[in-house]
Amino acid sequence: FRLALIQLRVSAVKSDNLQRACGLVREASAKGAKVVALPECFNSPYGTQYFKEYAEKIPGESTKKLSEVAKECSIYLIGGRSIPEEDGGKLYNTCTVFGPDGAMLAKHRKVHLFDINIPGKIQFKESETLSSGNSFSMFDTPYCKVGLGICYDIRFAEMAQIYGQKGCQLLIYPGAFNLTTGPAHWELLQRGRAVDNQVYVAAVSPARDEKASYVAWGHSTVVNPWGEVIAKAGAEETVIYTDIDLKKLAEIRQQIPILSQKRCDLYDIEMKK
Repeated sequence: FRLALIQLRVSAVKSDNLQRACGLVREASAKGAKVVALPECFNSPYGTQYFKEYAEKIPGESTKKLSEVAKECSIYLIGGRSIPEEDGGKLYNTCTVFGPDGAMLAKHRKVHLFDINIPGKIQFKESETLSSGNSFSMFDTPYCKVGLGICYDIRFAEMAQIYGQKGCQLLIYPGAFNLTTGPAHWELLQRGRAVDNQVYVAAVSPARDEKASYVAWGHSTVVNPWGEVIAKAGAEETVIYTDIDLKKLAEIRQQIPILSQKRCDLYDIEMKK
């Protein structure tokens, strides 16, 4: 099946972001994409100062648009971090997924909040305004089961391992790495998660805006289970496409059967919720 990653140029005007995102979703569908993913922060600038201002409830304005365009195009649509979600007085970094009938199939609240301090380069603390999610998020398609994470979640190998154990063959991470962590770890982490679990990994970023307070790295990428980069964007707004070949995935798992050779008598990774 064909996967499309929409590397959107995000502005401060929510309505413009939504309109352009839906237009690019339609374009991707017209080119044969059956699963389409938007980036983290596709409808608002990224930054703790913006989260409260742009927050919505789910369902709300942004998710209504995503549901409508998913149904119109008859696709599976991963809504990036469509919005900072407001619920019960708390804010969450949330990704929603809609099926071809417009129904919401999954709602992933970012599990690991992005709190880093690299002296002289970047300091950022999502936990100042956001609360963390407490669950794994998977959804089924006629093609394969898909696991979801958001940005910083990709650094935690245990999460990807759980998804692999649960039968996911594609992991999708809407993300917004920056100009410090992006060149160092963006592709490396995707390739690591793909090889470790013999799955496809897709990470979709906003396009780079040098004038923004937080500058995203861009370079949305798809990696196959062999650890090869099979599609990659530059820094500008674009849509990248790749065909997910599940026969190739099965062949790799047969050739190097790591899933059946794990020593569960010595170690284990388990999902607690």
